[in-house]
Amino acid sequence: MRSTRRDLLKFGTLAAAAAALPSFATPGTATAPVARAAKPLDILILGGTGFTGPFQVNYALARGHKVTLFNRGKRPSPEWPGEVEQLHGDRNTGDLKSLAGRKWDVCIDNPTSLPFWVRDAARVLKGNVGHYMFISTISVYADGSRHGIDEHSPLAVYKGRDAMAETQESLRADMENLYGPLKALSEAEVRKHFGERTTIVRPGYIVGPRDETDRFTYWPLRVAQGGEMLVPGDGQDPIQIIDGRDLGEWMIRLAEARAYGVFNAVGPDYTLTTDAMLYGCQAVTANGVQLTHVTPKFIEDQKVELPIWVPRADNPYAGYGTVSNARALAAGMTLRPLATTVADLLAWFHSLPADRQAKPRAGITREKEAELLAAWKAGKSG
Repeated sequence: MRSTRRDLLKFGTLAAAAAALPSFATPGTATAPVARAAKPLDILILGGTGFTGPFQVNYALARGHKVTLFNRGKRPSPEWPGEVEQLHGDRNTGDLKSLAGRKWDVCIDNPTSLPFWVRDAARVLKGNVGHYMFISTISVYADGSRHGIDEHSPLAVYKGRDAMAETQESLRADMENLYGPLKALSEAEVRKHFGERTTIVRPGYIVGPRDETDRFTYWPLRVAQGGEMLVPGDGQDPIQIIDGRDLGEWMIRLAEARAYGVFNAVGPDYTLTTDAMLYGCQAVTANGVQLTHVTPKFIEDQKVELPIWVPRADNPYAGYGTVSNARALAAGMTLRPLATTVADLLAWFHSLPADRQAKPRAGITREKEAELLAAWKAGKSG
């Protein structure tokens, strides 16, 4: 089965599940001292305890900002004892009372996929925040097959009856058709209420430590095992990812700069092919691996799904590997080396409980891979 929008969408479902997990230390992610910002900000983060949120918080604190989190309180945040204000409520039920009568310089909206969440937040925050930042997705684009998608490309159109009536349940029931359009409408709702004082950030695949989806993680884990490895395509299909730390930290700098507008948050700043990614993983793991390439048709005929990878042609999401990031780079987005992301990701993954490590959430098993390799070789010799 070829990768589809579902691969990108899995993040939302698994991120929600991850909210119930305890926080883990992130080995191997020490960074250089962070300079203080010229002007401290009072920052409200909606969410903040999932994947990218903690990176936003850590960086904001290091820059000297004051941080308030608003979420359901389902996941304690022992990483910041006494440093971060915690407000509780539930956007799904409209419980935003704890935000009433408060003012912040900037609000960062991390988890929203439903337009009514933005509408309800605006009823409380409009006039009380100077800058509204919204994490969206490249899934908002109407034509994912087109290469070179930029911020001006047409957006997906909602075809349902009432977008404001959509719920988490209805979204989960039809993610393929609803996720992109509802994110696009959520963006529109942000602009409706906050006007030009908005920043829309559209990431693609977010990877690195704390990624509970294992979509990208599958590849360095598999390379680390060595041996013959099944690789989809000819190795030249482009892949775009962004380390969650790069995304989170850049959003804080965007807030400091009052950088309004729309930005595609994808990396790297060069063309990364499937083979280049795998050899980059090999350079970190130092394990010998033999890449055996199989055709996209073989993958589709075998009805398997390999995460992150999308063929560069004849696929409705072929453009997901060539989205333009020129505007984001011009606005100061920085991207750490692939080797750093891979090394830190593996260190974090191996710090998880043994039962979690034993059950990766994406990719295929070694047994299934051996079966596919045998079928591929049999087909070639037959």
